[in-house]
Amino acid sequence: MKVKGVLLCGGEGKRLRPLTYYFQKTMVPIGSKQKPLLEYIVKLFKHHGIKDLVLLVGYKNEQIKNYFEDGKRFEVNLEYVEDLPGVKGTGNALYNAYKLGVFNNVDHLMIYYGDIIADIDLRDMLKRHVERKAYATLAVATRYQVPVGVVEAEDEKIVKMVEKPWLDLNVTIGILTLSTRVLPLLDDLREEYREMDIMGHVIPRLLEKGYPVYMYPHNGFWYDVGSTEKYEKLDNHFVDEIFNGIL
Repeated sequence: MKVKGVLLCGGEGKRLRPLTYYFQKTMVPIGSKQKPLLEYIVKLFKHHGIKDLVLLVGYKNEQIKNYFEDGKRFEVNLEYVEDLPGVKGTGNALYNAYKLGVFNNVDHLMIYYGDIIADIDLRDMLKRHVERKAYATLAVATRYQVPVGVVEAEDEKIVKMVEKPWLDLNVTIGILTLSTRVLPLLDDLREEYREMDIMGHVIPRLLEKGYPVYMYPHNGFWYDVGSTEKYEKLDNHFVDEIFNGIL
């Protein structure tokens, strides 16, 4: 069984402006040692035994290539696929790599959105995906914290208020495993959607066709670094603790 990691690193990171006028969004520094976010992701893959990685790059991709080069310094094998000019969407980035033959003779793809940091067990997620013969397995957090206060009211009189409550929801966190059996479906989707999206178009199409799609519950740490507000609130020392032994 051959597996490749697919890291989505092509977006402009508009929610992280003005930082991303100067940085590629996956290269923003985090942790007390201020290493690039993408370095944490690459080393997470290496830690779980996935060492063949494809980086789908676009905006400011020179920063990524100059830092990571061929990956040997990080004990992984890296290859880069640049987004086509003027073509947007994570699905289109994946389609481009597929058409270039990057996934030939590969059985499964471990796809990771480049603005997410998590301590997820990629090895166990892949194992569960294969055991179930799934077409796709989506990592989900089993709780979600609402970023605002929530009130209960009776006749417009507030009787209870909870600040930023946790809700029991299965929330996708930008990490998924995809069987390469799915890839031929991208041909039709590419014709239908100008900005094809993996989560917005590919996964719904699998569900429409009745293909097996599963969730992988993740109860550990995950954080979306993709906005200026979230970046400013990231506890760098906590990141050090979570990734102790991985970096």
